[in-house]
Amino acid sequence: MNKTKLIYLIVFLLSISVSEAQFIKKERPEGWENLVYGGRFMDRFLPMPNLKGMTKNTWGSGVVIPRDINNGIEDNEWSYWGGNARLLDDGKYHLFVCRWAENSDKGHMEWPNSIVVHAISENSFGPYKVVQEIGKGHNPEWYITNNGNYVIAVNGGYYVSDTINGPWTYAKFDFDQRDRKIIEKLSNLTFVKREDGSFLMVCRGGGVWASKDGISTWNQLTDSSVYPPVKGHFEDPLIWKTNVQYHLIVNDWLGRIAWHMRSKDGINWKTDAGEAYLTGFSNYDNGIREDWFKYERIKVLQDKFGRATQAHFAVIDTLKKQDRSNDNHSSKQIVIPLTVGKLISIIDKKPINSKTTKIAVLIKKEQGFDPNTDIDMQSLRFGAPEKVDFGMGCKAEKIEREGDDALITFTGEGNGITDDNFAAKLLGKDNQGNLLFGYSRLPGVSYLEAALSARKPVIDSLHNRLNVAVENFGQITSLESIIYVYKKNGEENIEMGYNVIPPLKPFEKTTININTLKPLSTLDDQKYLVVIRKREE
Repeated sequence: MNKTKLIYLIVFLLSISVSEAQFIKKERPEGWENLVYGGRFMDRFLPMPNLKGMTKNTWGSGVVIPRDINNGIEDNEWSYWGGNARLLDDGKYHLFVCRWAENSDKGHMEWPNSIVVHAISENSFGPYKVVQEIGKGHNPEWYITNNGNYVIAVNGGYYVSDTINGPWTYAKFDFDQRDRKIIEKLSNLTFVKREDGSFLMVCRGGGVWASKDGISTWNQLTDSSVYPPVKGHFEDPLIWKTNVQYHLIVNDWLGRIAWHMRSKDGINWKTDAGEAYLTGFSNYDNGIREDWFKYERIKVLQDKFGRATQAHFAVIDTLKKQDRSNDNHSSKQIVIPLTVGKLISIIDKKPINSKTTKIAVLIKKEQGFDPNTDIDMQSLRFGAPEKVDFGMGCKAEKIEREGDDALITFTGEGNGITDDNFAAKLLGKDNQGNLLFGYSRLPGVSYLEAALSARKPVIDSLHNRLNVAVENFGQITSLESIIYVYKKNGEENIEMGYNVIPPLKPFEKTTININTLKPLSTLDDQKYLVVIRKREE
């Protein structure tokens, strides 16, 4: 082999190594092959509409051309990344997204110097047009507080304004770790407002934090990640809330697979089976497909019930490091419509379990959907999502008109609902063969609860006791509870003492003194286990 061929071979092998470092093939959990249509979040993606911008005369590799350049936001001068949109009272869709110049010397790797911009569209799909530059920042996500503040969170800080058009003031969040290790890092933050106006936040590593108003101190609640219990390189979490439950999607960027999770309180999570999204799933009504190399930074547009109507992605057509200055590659934001879940509710007031014989479910009529005429009754299944997603659950027995709505009675057999469930799922098809689904809260389940959380015990040598700070990060006043402290000694937990926690209002804090049953150690590395239990009547 001559010297020239050897050089080409080395370059070729290096290029393979770089490519393989960007993604790996992930094995799917056992049983996923048995999911039925609609069991995966990914099944909800719909074709993108024709916005009259379809062209071949634009940047990008062959797998993303032709495309509709009116979808989302893009142009030849800037590379765009991330961003979430909301419909405001002015009837316009407002998007905050970051960008950097396409001709930057570092190409895509210029992203640390990106600028946040405000863009507006009359159409939820775009095109979005920039109307204002806000300032430096990456990975923007914005929300509105109960006090009417507009907040744009970026890596390292946030911008705040009293109006959607500014002026904007830059500030830094205050984070209280509360004696817990920060899980990975405080970037790629995602936020959700709760019923009482307080906020939850999930950081890149999967830690859950709470703030009384979305601006004041963020308090870390968890000491481990809430992400799926699998190996993955997780980033870009997205949390949102509907009238039924909380949702969380997180992306394994190396495996190029995203996961969907659900929660009744935004703190404790269940992982759904099936991919939330993969690559190469975007297409148009006319069958043209786009196969972007990466789909990241998912956000959703929500309706007045909190339901996700669209998914917004940051996409790039090649390896990030191969997107260079003034080349044919770049990144943009795209908008993909979603099948929207139906508004359903369980009429029964008694808790549902394995002995339940009948379940009555009300399905609301909405614009473009009449449940009395548009449902394929034979396709319907209802019950625990982990059953329904695999084709099991209750079968529909009959349908009755209830005003404009429909009341469907299901057999109770096989509902699969246990104490671990907080929502039931309806899954099936309409009479045109399209996906039909919805979630309902379960009778007998408390959705607004206290969330007591303790800090690390502090040794009070003078009084031979432990002092433990306890806070309530829930939305209601807590009941009287018992706190137990155990000293960790290898695999053994040695009880040190206990005491009563009085009722605490949301975000109220108290210090509990615990007279110890065992001698105290002043060693700095002493580890304790703190357990809080409801007091038995």
